[in-house]
Amino acid sequence: FLAGFGSLMQDVLWCFSQVKGTIDTGVTEADIISTVEFNHTGELLATGDKGGRVVIFQREQESKNQPHRRGEYNVYSTFQSHEPEFDYLKSLEIEEKINKIRWLPQQNAAYFLLSTNDKTVKLWKVSERDKRPEGYNLKDEDGRLRDPSMITMLRVPVLRPMDLMVEATPRRVFANAHTYHINSISVNSDYETYMSADDLRINLWNFEITNQSFNIVDIKPANMEELTEVITAAEFHPHHCNTFVYSSSKGTIRLCDMRTAALCDRHAKFFEEPEDPSNRSFFSEIISSISDVKFSHSGRYIMTRDYLTVKVWDLNMENRPIETYQVHDYLRSKLCSLYENDCIFDKFECVWNGSDSVIMTGSYNNFFRMFDRNTKRDVTLEASRENSKPRAILKPRKVCVGGKRRKDEISVDSLDFSKKILHTAWHPSENIIAVAATNNLYIFQDKVN
Repeated sequence: FLAGFGSLMQDVLWCFSQVKGTIDTGVTEADIISTVEFNHTGELLATGDKGGRVVIFQREQESKNQPHRRGEYNVYSTFQSHEPEFDYLKSLEIEEKINKIRWLPQQNAAYFLLSTNDKTVKLWKVSERDKRPEGYNLKDEDGRLRDPSMITMLRVPVLRPMDLMVEATPRRVFANAHTYHINSISVNSDYETYMSADDLRINLWNFEITNQSFNIVDIKPANMEELTEVITAAEFHPHHCNTFVYSSSKGTIRLCDMRTAALCDRHAKFFEEPEDPSNRSFFSEIISSISDVKFSHSGRYIMTRDYLTVKVWDLNMENRPIETYQVHDYLRSKLCSLYENDCIFDKFECVWNGSDSVIMTGSYNNFFRMFDRNTKRDVTLEASRENSKPRAILKPRKVCVGGKRRKDEISVDSLDFSKKILHTAWHPSENIIAVAATNNLYIFQDKVN
């Protein structure tokens, strides 16, 4: 099923073995994972949580005993990225929750990443230190200043080996540019700029300038009573630094070109699928809202996720998607109860695999879905501590809508809507996935790896 693994997988199609899952007792709100992101090489994996913490996992190097089997991901660094704040002018609490993390390509020995909460974006430098300087002239070994009159000779400071220490330091803080909550950040392919998007505006930032940004999209009406849609997600094109897309709560996608005008309120392309009148209901507008938009690695396609489906759009065809995948169509009859418990407003993310041939997105009951674009096969897998032991094989799950339920099936009425997989990530070049289920991070890899 997975690209390049068809002949090797044979009877073990769709089987991933669990590499590692973090085990926590006593779940608190602050422990819930709110974003997951691999870096450009896949050697590091970062998670952010509602408590404002960032945890970075690093992949172990190949062992000599098993040269063809890569190691597990272990904790590399943990740091507090954001703290709770209070806006006294607006009497508004600002949560510390990490909304998004985006890695910058590695240029030297250090790693750089962007993290954002509702209002402030921070650029972090993560570096290693295994040597420390000794032999200061003006300080003693404890760091206290020495009396200059007692210094009788000059010493040349030397570097001494020390235990490896990973340091995370904030290099830039980009604040005070968003009136509404930031829902997306995206690094441009020129690696000099990035954008941050909230409900009504998208701002363009230069990494070297923290005190001002350039507003490139503003859909705020003069009269807020005339507001009909909000921005839900935005992303730069992976190769063209002038192009980006943003999605809306109306289920539309706009492709913008920054070469046409300074303010990109007038889109270059507009992607929208006409609604089928026979499917019209009270919930149509809510479930058509796009929660995530992603360019393919090739830059040819756009993937969008709404409440019930994942759609793939060709940049050259605006009137309808070229592919539509039903994620959990069995919930269509449950929309009323999902509206009452607010689950209908959940924002699921979607990701491509490294070759753009497979799509992954989350669902309820700790289920996540995969769709092969070539064979049109799909599978439902479950990430849970009950049935996922290290190195265990994940078995496909099926949901029974009505009638007799088979042994391996689960009834749609038995689904746990408090267990949901909103955030997932796929290794940029290998069949390794990361799935966030509440406060647990599950990392699965292809069985043949």
